[in-house]
Amino acid sequence: MTPGTGRGRSTAAPRSVDVARLAGVSQKTVSRVFNDEPYVSEEVRRRVLDAAEHLGYRRNNAARALASGRTRSIGVVTLGTALYGPASLLMGVERVVRDTGYALRVVNTVEGDPAGLSGAVDSLLDQGVDGIVISEPIDEQADGEVGTPGSLRVGVPVLVMGAPPPVTAPVVLTAGDGADLMARTATEHLLGLGHVTVHHLAGPQRWYAARDRREGWRAALAGQRAEVPPVVVGDWSAASGYTAGRTLAADDRVTAVFCANDDMAIGLIRALAESGRRVPEDVSVVGFDDIPVAAYVTPPLTTVRQPFDAVAQEGLKRLVHAIENPTADPLPPSAPPVDLIVRASTAPWPGPRTPARARRRAPSGPEPVNGGAPDRS
Repeated sequence: MTPGTGRGRSTAAPRSVDVARLAGVSQKTVSRVFNDEPYVSEEVRRRVLDAAEHLGYRRNNAARALASGRTRSIGVVTLGTALYGPASLLMGVERVVRDTGYALRVVNTVEGDPAGLSGAVDSLLDQGVDGIVISEPIDEQADGEVGTPGSLRVGVPVLVMGAPPPVTAPVVLTAGDGADLMARTATEHLLGLGHVTVHHLAGPQRWYAARDRREGWRAALAGQRAEVPPVVVGDWSAASGYTAGRTLAADDRVTAVFCANDDMAIGLIRALAESGRRVPEDVSVVGFDDIPVAAYVTPPLTTVRQPFDAVAQEGLKRLVHAIENPTADPLPPSAPPVDLIVRASTAPWPGPRTPARARRRAPSGPEPVNGGAPDRS
């Protein structure tokens, strides 16, 4: 008999009892299989799954939510941006959530809206999510305009990606907060090549990621008692890197630059080349992220690869554990991997710059545009 075509069953969806009958097991065993519980043999598990596929059975998640008090859904608050880092992290979260069997609900926020985070969290809580991921890289309270971090209260477990926890919740977990160590590694690579110091092209300082990378750069210089040059601040774009590059190219003392992302590094290299400063013969450059094009620019860019998938995998594993085991201790975090990809944009210190080695510079001076102003704080 074809499933669903028997008398009185022409329109009825298959039920777990039908799966149990076809597989020759109890209804409780079917429940154990679909809840991925232990103490079910592989042979029985395969019979149940085969029977479910044959019947076209799907779990009734609404009924399960009523029985367990959970909706098996996870909410994500993310900044609405096409920038490589936040977008890649969101993609990693989406892939992992699908594998956990939870539904995903995403709410985007907008930079410049100090109430965006609280509104997004409220929206997700109204949908009954079991846990929340906050991938919010902006500090909208940097000027002290709206409260202080920690004023947001949430009644479900929370995973915060790469930023200080801005919430109070039953469990607050963090993941992806190793950018300072990665930045320190990048800076130490340049110092290890003999460069007297390393300049820094930073991202906008309302971004937690930009602050972390700046602090890692400072820590590396302090660790080797190197001079800390003035910081140049960009806006993550290649255009701001180009503007910064024109400023830095005019300074003969600049022989190494750590950039807070790859896009700015690529713009910087273009400006250095136009100013007659060769990379890496005259100036070594390191980026951050390892965007897909980084290996194919001229010269191929030395950079730090961000482990987006690994961060999402570990973070979601810990969040799901907190959701499903509310009385248990949280799973401990692991140290994030640091993956420095050395390519052709870095080389040993070229030695003091002399008139004989001087290169032709761009005829005009640096243009003061937003995203390229020196920050001497």
